[in-house]
Amino acid sequence: MLSIVIFLPLAAAALLALPGLGARTVVRIWIAATAADLALVAALWAGYGGGTAYETRLRWIPSARAGYHVGVDGLSLPLIAMTALLFLLCAVCSLRQTHRVRGYAALFLFLQTVCLGLFSALDLLLFFVFFDLAIVGMYFVIVGWGHGDRARSALKFFLYTFLGSLALLLGFIGLYLAAEPHTFDMADLIANPPRAGAAVLLAVGIGFAVKTPVVPVHTWLPPAHTDAPAAGSAILAGVLLKMGTYGFARIAVPMLPEQWRAYAWAAIVIGVVSVLYGALVALAQENLKRLIAYTSVNHMGYVILALGAAGLDGGRAARELAVSGAVTQMVSHGLVTGALFLIAGVLWDRARNYGLGEYGGLAGRAPVLTGLTAVAAFASMGLPALSGFIAEFQIFTGVIGAGAVVAGALSLLGILITAGLLLRMIHRVFLGGPGELTGRVSDVRPYELAAIAPLLALSLVIGIAPRWLLDVIEPAARALVTLAGR
Repeated sequence: MLSIVIFLPLAAAALLALPGLGARTVVRIWIAATAADLALVAALWAGYGGGTAYETRLRWIPSARAGYHVGVDGLSLPLIAMTALLFLLCAVCSLRQTHRVRGYAALFLFLQTVCLGLFSALDLLLFFVFFDLAIVGMYFVIVGWGHGDRARSALKFFLYTFLGSLALLLGFIGLYLAAEPHTFDMADLIANPPRAGAAVLLAVGIGFAVKTPVVPVHTWLPPAHTDAPAAGSAILAGVLLKMGTYGFARIAVPMLPEQWRAYAWAAIVIGVVSVLYGALVALAQENLKRLIAYTSVNHMGYVILALGAAGLDGGRAARELAVSGAVTQMVSHGLVTGALFLIAGVLWDRARNYGLGEYGGLAGRAPVLTGLTAVAAFASMGLPALSGFIAEFQIFTGVIGAGAVVAGALSLLGILITAGLLLRMIHRVFLGGPGELTGRVSDVRPYELAAIAPLLALSLVIGIAPRWLLDVIEPAARALVTLAGR
């Protein structure tokens, strides 16, 4: 059934090639396909019993010992579910899309297959194929349906991330050559870690660091977000950035455990720098989308910090808690930042402007939009009863308990800065006197509410009752810490 989940969106994209389909029909097919895919993912979740499940292993390139090998576990299943939900809600948010709708929907369905395939892949070469195809799909989304200097932003995104993927390919080849026997199968590489050198970790690390992104290889992210359509930004932040952090957890840590332990402090330092730099630069932004983009650098820094802590010699329980928090943060960030970018899309739809200084007093004109933004901002800053708190509490407790006390204390400042910049954003856009563009903004429409509200509702559910999610993640976190300590 997992392969059906992966390729159902692609089949729907092929269906859109039929002649005579109107724009509304195309969007309805898009929504129906993503809704069916989410229902299948829910069935996968309901039937999941732990370990690696729903495996399919087929011969693909036997001479290189590369195959079509897919499956899910506690690391991948939450991300697959978050991906399916976010793609469905982006389809709902695009209900009134009129510009080349057929191509737009087909690209998003193609991207959905690619993202689900990457999170399911248990073969390095298959993982790399999906990793590269995601770059291609998002490039065309930005250049075809973006705004502003979209061609330049799309090109920068493509060149940066494609360069990172080339480094990643070199790292995968290094893992293949260092393995005995040579193989691209992830299960075999994890069971018998290759005796690879630090250069292989560096190559893999560069590839995933660019995709995450972390400082200093983050500069492609703000322009890509600023000029992408709202749904594209939501998928880029909510799903594509997780390919980098997921790759660290799925590949770098368990396949290169000695090297990861040797350079764990380097990962921790990079994580702390990304946390603080992302928050401080976001504080200085006057463009709403760039502000949200830099908070993504900040939040992904927490994930790298937690995975770095997994390679320390501190308490095992603390390291497991940090890894569990890292996976929870990936899910939480996908939900909350996806909602924030869809909210930014509402402002663009009304006034064609992201400038914070152009708005003011929107709370009176758009109370529902104001409430949605407030909940999303509070979740992003990690307030209790929302998913961000569950994730960041686990990360900080685990990191400090693992022995990185100074790093944990410094990263706590990131929460303070994030709270300040998000409260400042709410004050400037929704409170105070009216701005130049305030009169153009109306409250959210029903389909926009239907796209944004479920993301924040799920963040609230995780924040209040996270056990259903943590029961899936925690066994995988324990297994990852065990693998990292070999």
